[in-house]
Amino acid sequence: MRKFILISLLAFFALSLNTAFAQNDSIYVMKNGSIIWEYKIADIDSIVFYKPVIEEEASGTFVDLRDGAEYSWVKIGEQVWMAENLKYLPSVVGPGTGSNTDAYYYVYDYDGTNVDAAKATENYTTYGVLYNWTAAMAGAVSSDANPSGVQGICPEGWHLPSGAEWTQLTDYLGENAGGKLKEVGTTHWADPNTGATNESGFTALPGGGRSFEGNFNDVGNLGVWWFSTEYDSDKAWGGYLGNSNSGAFSGYGSKNEGYSIRCVRD
Repeated sequence: MRKFILISLLAFFALSLNTAFAQNDSIYVMKNGSIIWEYKIADIDSIVFYKPVIEEEASGTFVDLRDGAEYSWVKIGEQVWMAENLKYLPSVVGPGTGSNTDAYYYVYDYDGTNVDAAKATENYTTYGVLYNWTAAMAGAVSSDANPSGVQGICPEGWHLPSGAEWTQLTDYLGENAGGKLKEVGTTHWADPNTGATNESGFTALPGGGRSFEGNFNDVGNLGVWWFSTEYDSDKAWGGYLGNSNSGAFSGYGSKNEGYSIRCVRD
């Protein structure tokens, strides 16, 4: 009976469509004697009697309207991550300046305060900006929710991931999660870049960091990304990958240290 009704509906619609072509260039949808929608026949690609499943794109790009920077993104499981480190740089200082409470921004191996000069460096182009935790959070309070609900320094429509969101990512990737996140080869990662396949498309880079003591270190060996999750009043959590293993880890560091950021789409 259901099949007969469907065939009858199709036949009826085909008749209506022929009539519409003969009399008008539109199809009208009626409810309670009134027209609620009008469709131009020339604009219709197809007609279905069920809700179609439209596959979401697996990767793409977007533009940060604050500075016009374009970023790649990638869908990994149910999450959409930036596939590049954040480069937003409202100001810059050298590694000798640090604070747990004031926001500071760094570019690896740059020791100065000129934003344009910092942006002209190869390290900025490749690894983006290093942020202390206060800069990363942009006034928000700690969160380990999933999603975090903390936009922080991220562009509109994106947010700083929590520790729980990093765990979701690494659990989804499973064994050798770090290798699946890391860029392949030794162009940026130091040898041996163990287990790197980048099959996730995350393209993790070893941007190093600004240490508690006020030095830049570990570029090529270590990639670290802040979470929105606080450890205590002086420390916060982040995720990290190393050149000598294929794991993906989380740990905490001083809020005045400078690390990279990858945002997650809201």
